[in-house]
Amino acid sequence: MHKVLILGAGKIGALISGLLAESGSYKVDLADVDGAAAESVVREHGGTNLTAYALDASDAAALARHLAAHPVDAVISGLPYYCNVKVAEAARKAHTHYFDLTEDVEVTRAVRAIAVGASEAFVPQCGLAPGFISIAAAELITHFDELRAVKLRVGALPQHPNNVLKYSLTWSTEGLINEYGNPCQAISDGRITDVAPLEGLEEIEIDGTLYEAFNTSGGLGSLAETHGVRTETMNYKTIRYPGHCEQMRLLMNDLKLNHDRATLKHILENAVPQTLQDVVIVYAAVTGKQDGQLREENYVNKIYPQVIAGRLWSAIQVTTAAGITAVVDLVLEKKGKYQGFVAQEQFRLADIVANRFGRYYAPGGTKNLSGEIVAAGKTGHQRRKKAVNS
Repeated sequence: MHKVLILGAGKIGALISGLLAESGSYKVDLADVDGAAAESVVREHGGTNLTAYALDASDAAALARHLAAHPVDAVISGLPYYCNVKVAEAARKAHTHYFDLTEDVEVTRAVRAIAVGASEAFVPQCGLAPGFISIAAAELITHFDELRAVKLRVGALPQHPNNVLKYSLTWSTEGLINEYGNPCQAISDGRITDVAPLEGLEEIEIDGTLYEAFNTSGGLGSLAETHGVRTETMNYKTIRYPGHCEQMRLLMNDLKLNHDRATLKHILENAVPQTLQDVVIVYAAVTGKQDGQLREENYVNKIYPQVIAGRLWSAIQVTTAAGITAVVDLVLEKKGKYQGFVAQEQFRLADIVANRFGRYYAPGGTKNLSGEIVAAGKTGHQRRKKAVNS
């Protein structure tokens, strides 16, 4: 069995730990600065392959001591992006594989530097975007003799928007603000360049529904460095319902809250509700030459909430956790194949969706399941109820 340490018992860490532990192939240590939070997740999932620890991973010495006392094959960080450099450094010193969910460009560059010469794999930017979207786009790229344009579009949206932002908080508020406020990488006229966030607004229609998309930071991952030299344009944009971008420009630019992110975080978390009734849209479009003809190919998928281990999980939780667990599984099962810095686009789409964890990306789901479970009153306190009954 593989042994892994998961740092962070939040929305995503809880599902990652459950997927791995309940597979029967992993012994999982789940650590959080709040030991009670980790223990709650362990009680929720049950079983014998999941152990909770109280650990402040921002304390480099404490993390090093934990890894020395409890050696693992891999460290998986479900922590905020700004914690990940210290975690990657600790993984390097402990000679263990490293995985994270960061969308932050500077953190990824730091992890790349830490990974130089490592015999273990250092795989940042797992999850949805960056992550799965890069894998899907890279697969389409292999179908072309010449490239002209590569578009990556992803959105995690409420199924039933009813506020002025037309949005619900489905994941990390800090990560969301980071994406909306930091410079974005793109390929323009064959050159890597930085473009402004919340710009490049466009309309996109998928299955008859109109959305908007605009520049956000980090979603392109390392794809521009890997394939950018071959294409004229490449960019990543976040999908939202029409009108969202205008409201965020008001908050972040006109009211200057991009320079006061703590206040913006408080405003959003106080006013914008969370939801389990979401939908994740994955859209990749590649244009180029095939056999001398100009063609376009698309990968389009909608993923809805799913029941895993008797509990309803949101689409963003499912897609993020499935993305990173599939990659972890592939790396650990193919010992020695992956070393040093590993880009998401090094994984093949067919391998991801055929994986026991990646299968949660299978198309064909609907919003009906989450609607029925919510209407039955089974989601409001589902974690607390299961913990009490265990």
